[in-house]
Amino acid sequence: MSSRLLTLALVALLVLVHADLWFGKNGVHRVMELQRRLGAQQVKNEAARERNAQLAAEVRDLKEGLEMVEEKARYELGMIKPDEVFVQMTPPPR
Repeated sequence: MSSRLLTLALVALLVLVHADLWFGKNGVHRVMELQRRLGAQQVKNEAARERNAQLAAEVRDLKEGLEMVEEKARYELGMIKPDEVFVQMTPPPR
């Protein structure tokens, strides 16, 4: 009889452990949610890495030569050299 009681007690403990694993605060559902959030954060991190690399290349270009500075001044500020003629063409109305 005591062996049967011991077996029942061990089975009950096993059920409790499994119930906590599946339904507890750090159970399977929580792990799946954390994995989903980790995947989303990894996507954001990769996008940030690409943007950082692009900005680093731009900074490197600005430090190394004046061509990038001239290109930015022309494109973003509309600047022209003293001996240049600025011609702006607009498409005809439709």
